[in-house]
Amino acid sequence: MNARLSRFRAVLFGTTIAIHIPFAAVVHDILARWGAGPVTAAVSTLAISGASAWAVRAGTARAIADTPRPWWRTWLFDLPYLWHWCACAFSFLSCLVYAAVSLPICAFYQTSKWPHEHLFTATYTAGLIVCGYGCTLRRWIVAERNITLHSPTLDPRLDGFVIAHLSDLHIGSFTPPWWAMRWIRRANRMNADIIAVTGDLVTSGTAFHADIANTLGALKANVGVIATMGNHDYFGDGEPLVSLLREKGITLLRNEGITIGKNGSGVYVAGIDDTWTKRANIDDALRERPTDTYCILLAHDPDVFDAAASQGVDLTLSGHTHGGQIALPLLARAVNLARLVHPYTRGLYTIGARTLYVHAGLGTTGPPIRLGVAPEIAKITLRSGRS
Repeated sequence: MNARLSRFRAVLFGTTIAIHIPFAAVVHDILARWGAGPVTAAVSTLAISGASAWAVRAGTARAIADTPRPWWRTWLFDLPYLWHWCACAFSFLSCLVYAAVSLPICAFYQTSKWPHEHLFTATYTAGLIVCGYGCTLRRWIVAERNITLHSPTLDPRLDGFVIAHLSDLHIGSFTPPWWAMRWIRRANRMNADIIAVTGDLVTSGTAFHADIANTLGALKANVGVIATMGNHDYFGDGEPLVSLLREKGITLLRNEGITIGKNGSGVYVAGIDDTWTKRANIDDALRERPTDTYCILLAHDPDVFDAAASQGVDLTLSGHTHGGQIALPLLARAVNLARLVHPYTRGLYTIGARTLYVHAGLGTTGPPIRLGVAPEIAKITLRSGRS
């Protein structure tokens, strides 16, 4: 674990230095316009870039064990800095695209007019606008997904069974409990039979455990609130969170399942533990499943869908990917960051009669930004019979 975190820090540190190259050009240009000499401009540019890299490295150390901080430090320093960091990444990637297009053209026409005079300033300014939206408004506005699923294996007495699905709340410094309570109130208004929460309740560490338990303890469903753990819930000792959630009346499933009854019938709801820390065991979760009973599996990681479908699970509910968190608008399902590592990234997928729903998440991980992917709450209504 420590070796993995050390590699992560090293990669982040190097990335931060690289993405500040265009920003250094912006600073150099501004200083030159003010009459600063070449040496002064170069030293100032290096100092700004170095300080930026150090700040992110220090921020990473805090993020490994997220702790409450004064609101003004989070919202007046940390968030603006990460907004700037994202703008630098936007500028860096934009410049790479510009170079890939422009350099062959310059070579063909035998001209050396590259880069464009205002390239770095323009891309960084555009980055501030786009990333400012992603760090603020896009994170705040929540979408409500209404999904109807038909199944011949669902008992007709359960026709209209409603599941409110939440995932990846990542409650912490950038998503404080008061922010998350808006989601809780939205979910409660759905009048769901069960509320399913598929992990990553924590950003990292244990300092927000009590706040998380109090927040989720406010969820209200007709039959019950059921949750599973995600990988971030073990970025620190996860056991205190398990105890706190259960004290609040939340059914936390860890490689086990229960039968939820309604109208004289029932569904079997199973939950597996975290795959990232190798705690998951789908066989144990399904061992007590009754025959001829509609089966729902809560699994933070959607990559388990193939195994779940092969074992006859009717509906798998997952999260983990955040829908990529950053995606291409209008093509978000196909073009998003999660597609680099996951086959199932967002929305509905089917294998035969088996269905997976991948929740786009509510909170964020890494830089607190969303682009092209709205935070969401899903309302899933089960219908008996074929559509």
